[in-house]
Amino acid sequence: MGQSSATETVGPGGAAIGYRPSATMPFAAEFRRQASRRRTQLALGFMVLLPLIILVAFQFDSGNDDNNGRNEFGSLVDLATSGGLNFTLFTIFVSAGFLLVVVVALFCGDTVASEASWGSLRYLLAVPVPRARLLTVKLVVALAYSALALLLLAGTALLAGTLRYGWSPLRSQVSAELAPTEGLLRLLAVLGYLAVVLLVVAGLAFLLSVATDAALGAVGGAVLLWILSSILDQITALGGLRALLPTHYSSAWLGLLSTPVQTDDVVRGAISAVSYATLFWGLAFWRFTRKDITS
Repeated sequence: MGQSSATETVGPGGAAIGYRPSATMPFAAEFRRQASRRRTQLALGFMVLLPLIILVAFQFDSGNDDNNGRNEFGSLVDLATSGGLNFTLFTIFVSAGFLLVVVVALFCGDTVASEASWGSLRYLLAVPVPRARLLTVKLVVALAYSALALLLLAGTALLAGTLRYGWSPLRSQVSAELAPTEGLLRLLAVLGYLAVVLLVVAGLAFLLSVATDAALGAVGGAVLLWILSSILDQITALGGLRALLPTHYSSAWLGLLSTPVQTDDVVRGAISAVSYATLFWGLAFWRFTRKDITS
């Protein structure tokens, strides 16, 4: 009788009756949990604030056209104030090289390492949450917040820029004037490509996050390695080896603004980014599923 009652409480593989690994650690619960964190609120808040800061800064322009006309940045500022689409393009241009890298590294590099530093990671696994599911949910939520940050930055810039400068054709230094509708589609394509390129940062930061208990080390390490790759990409002596660097095609989105559209480097960049991200994520899962969790 005792043996029968014991078997009734144990399911296949020794799991408790009713236990389903897919029901542990729901995506929505983790999404809400990350939303309550101060770093998430500050990062997303800054994505909204930055376009407004740039907009206010333009209002203090001295109007010295001679100085502005002597450099490329000055001409970009002139384009930025010629319409909402152009203001959005300028905001993306000044953010893509560093700010967005830091934000994506923050969301993806802090997600697992912070749990380890708080000592809560082993308790999550003791629920029990399967390791692969924990990593999957953590990664998907981090990517979701990274995409949200990108959309908030561009959306706020488009709204603020349109209200201030109007709904005008998109202009750039590499293309003819584009009608507002086509210009908007081009900007969406640019955002899509940037999201793909930033998957490399997401993969690298996530790999470092499962390899260390220091969240700052994971975030900073990913950013520093991205900067190092960018520096190496400027060394022409490396020749064709530069094409293997993850940052080599990071600026290929400019081809999406040209007339006609240049997609060769965009395709190469997307393949490179997805390949690197897949490699980093694969290593992260391999490492975490074999790691002794002591914190």
